[in-house]
Amino acid sequence: MVVSIPISLRRQGGRKQVVTPAEAPPWSPSPTRVDNTIIKALVRAHRWRGMLESNLFASVRELAKAEKINESYLCRVLRLTLLSPALTEAILNGQQPEGLDLARLLKSLPIEWDKQEATFRK
Repeated sequence: MVVSIPISLRRQGGRKQVVTPAEAPPWSPSPTRVDNTIIKALVRAHRWRGMLESNLFASVRELAKAEKINESYLCRVLRLTLLSPALTEAILNGQQPEGLDLARLLKSLPIEWDKQEATFRK
């Protein structure tokens, strides 16, 4: 079996670009929307969780005091460590569901990963 794809490669701005035939419909991957606010919160959540698990701080209250932030905010951000791996990966790749923002993530989340994904697909 032989598959033939009529394309050509062209250099443009120091990069190689695939040029499709004129009659072919244009295709491009969906643009990524990296949300640095969510990513920063995810990183902080995992960092804080690591600090708590390694016994650097005895409690969330001590950690919040050391970080000079509100204890309830720290607890809400810590819940981000419970996000499903699929959602976390989508966020890091900039392919999170439409309308997903940090405020929505900081609200209470279902524990089950399939329910989380269903909640954010809506």
